[in-house]
Amino acid sequence: DIKAGKMRIKEWDYYCVNNGHFALALTIADNSYMGLDSISLINLDEGWEITKSPMRLLPMGKTALPETSAAGSSEIARGGYALAFYHDDDGTRKLTFHMDKFRGKDAIEGMISLSDEPAESMVIATPFEKSGHFYYNQKINCMRAEGTVTYGYHNRTYTFDPADSFAVLDWGRGVWTYHNTWYWGSASGELDGVPFGWNIGYGFGNTGAATENVLFYDGRIHKLSEVRFEIPMDEDGFEDFMKPWVFTSDDNRFYMNFTPVLDRSAFMSVGVVLSDQHQVFGRFTGRITLDDGTVLPVRDFFGFAEKVENKW
Repeated sequence: DIKAGKMRIKEWDYYCVNNGHFALALTIADNSYMGLDSISLINLDEGWEITKSPMRLLPMGKTALPETSAAGSSEIARGGYALAFYHDDDGTRKLTFHMDKFRGKDAIEGMISLSDEPAESMVIATPFEKSGHFYYNQKINCMRAEGTVTYGYHNRTYTFDPADSFAVLDWGRGVWTYHNTWYWGSASGELDGVPFGWNIGYGFGNTGAATENVLFYDGRIHKLSEVRFEIPMDEDGFEDFMKPWVFTSDDNRFYMNFTPVLDRSAFMSVGVVLSDQHQVFGRFTGRITLDDGTVLPVRDFFGFAEKVENKW
């Protein structure tokens, strides 16, 4: 139903599963003239990450991603790899994936089940200053994750336990302008036994009417105002993503110090397409304020924050 040229429509499903020791990120994207399917395995204890992102030329919507995150399936299969995100009959979400040559000759595969989806999620339609351009986005935090990832010749297995493993879905559809820079932060877990997390971000589009900044607490949304990312600079005036960050909000309801553990960085420049990404995983310590005024301290809460510049 989008009234825009097919070359400008962008669609993707992105999941990130994390337990503070290791993380998994999966993407299926159809960005009109460029499709991208990605698997990332991140070992936070050992300080390494592996990402493999095969690209497809001119999918032009043929990936057939669903019109809603609540039903349907997102699937892709090509030579040597396959990913599928779907809804099971028991009400859970299932993520399955396999890639033959994830790193060298080493393969990766796994199945993750996501349950306890909260009653509320963040949904926003952000307009751009350019007519006909928008970003429709849903973020579902605090889903419990259960399953395994097997990687490498020796079949090293990473197990996600629903007691301490949580997932976020970033579901996006829209028509973007060509050059954008965005900031995004996300965390999901438990705070004193209660499902808790947040979604924060800004950078592209006109957020004058609303922002995507929210707290998730016990299945409900608590709305925040503007949140700012303070990324430290090095002596040459460039951002130093591995030094401690600070996050503040203009309503004084979100204050966090962020200690980075790992920077999942990637840079690509091919013709008119450019992508410069820094997704930084680490620990947040600070305080938040719920809608009713309750102030809750937060200590060593695992999540990520990122800065991404794209031309595509």
